[in-house]
Amino acid sequence: MAKVRTHSRYPSRDRRRSQAVGAHGRDPALEALGVCIRDRSFVERREGGEIAAIGIDRPRRPACLEGEQEAFDVGVGSIHGARPHSPRSRRLLRGALAAAVVAIGLAAAPVASASELIARNTSSERLAVSPDGKALLTYHSRGKRQRVLVWGAINARPPSESQRPTEFRVDYSGGWGTFGRAVWKTMRNVCGPYRGPALPYLVTACTAPDGSHWAVQRWRRSQANFGIPPWKAGHGDWELRVSHWRGPLASLEVWLDWSYNGRWHHLFGRLTYRGVPVHGFSTTPTGDPLDRFGRVLYLDTLDSAYGKGWYRENGFVARRPDGTFCYGFVPHTTHKGERRPPGTGARYRVSVSGPGVTPDVAWEGAGLPNFDPENKAHVAREAEMNALQRSIMAGSRVCRA
Repeated sequence: MAKVRTHSRYPSRDRRRSQAVGAHGRDPALEALGVCIRDRSFVERREGGEIAAIGIDRPRRPACLEGEQEAFDVGVGSIHGARPHSPRSRRLLRGALAAAVVAIGLAAAPVASASELIARNTSSERLAVSPDGKALLTYHSRGKRQRVLVWGAINARPPSESQRPTEFRVDYSGGWGTFGRAVWKTMRNVCGPYRGPALPYLVTACTAPDGSHWAVQRWRRSQANFGIPPWKAGHGDWELRVSHWRGPLASLEVWLDWSYNGRWHHLFGRLTYRGVPVHGFSTTPTGDPLDRFGRVLYLDTLDSAYGKGWYRENGFVARRPDGTFCYGFVPHTTHKGERRPPGTGARYRVSVSGPGVTPDVAWEGAGLPNFDPENKAHVAREAEMNALQRSIMAGSRVCRA
């Protein structure tokens, strides 16, 4: 079992040292008198070894409009992550009353990193982009039409302990909270047919006159691990996410082999963006990342011991400094103490939010047969994959062979 360490810029007795941060850029917000106060602390976690420790995340606060959930339900322990950041301008008007706008002084919209979680369980989504680069996302949620402005960011910065990640500005009031008027009423859409790369979970996308792309994706990021039924709020929700970029997407590379002399099936890989590893800088003792540069990778398994169809196996983060990860399909224990079998399946899928404000990416591939030490092809593959692991993980801990 890997020993978990926490890296933090705060003194050991400072409460901020153990404050986890939201997995994709924004925690649930607080709602009061029509104003959203966004809490900017948030979480992700890192894998500490092949058979990782299991931890349960902390309780969430009530949501205001549509906020971000915690990264994990039951997650793997590890060493990744970074530090919490103090809030920037984070008031957002929810209502449409101009008097309320004046009362709060037209506070600036909050900011967030990663493909931005806009809402959950939506329908009738539409995307438009103004000549000055503001995206308007219109959708129905909870029986109401919502209009959200998103702007001010593109692509991603490399991981840094001295700079903030690339962040959107978001206004859920359609412009009232930031500009004192309903911007959406006069917005002219200049975004044309999408000319970018293929994207998973795509709802809609377009290409702006400057050649940059906007995309809206939707997927079930938050699910109960180990194939068990949903057991907390948000499990199984369809999350609507928006991104803005130019150029290549994040590269998610995944390989399969076996571990513990062929006893268990095994998966490993690497997450990079423009050739630079994607990772964070510190985690909580249970492996929750403490910064916005970290990214949780979500692993699903098809037609496994959990049953027919896709089920969530687990979540883990890319490691510092090389953006690598590894995961063994071994028995696990749930939050209720139930023992679950290995989630070995016919196929696997790994999904992750892109760095900065780039799109979410995914990998899918067929599983392997059980290891046969008499099968020369199996033995050769295992040797090849072990050599590959040593090569790509030269700067971090190599997975258990």
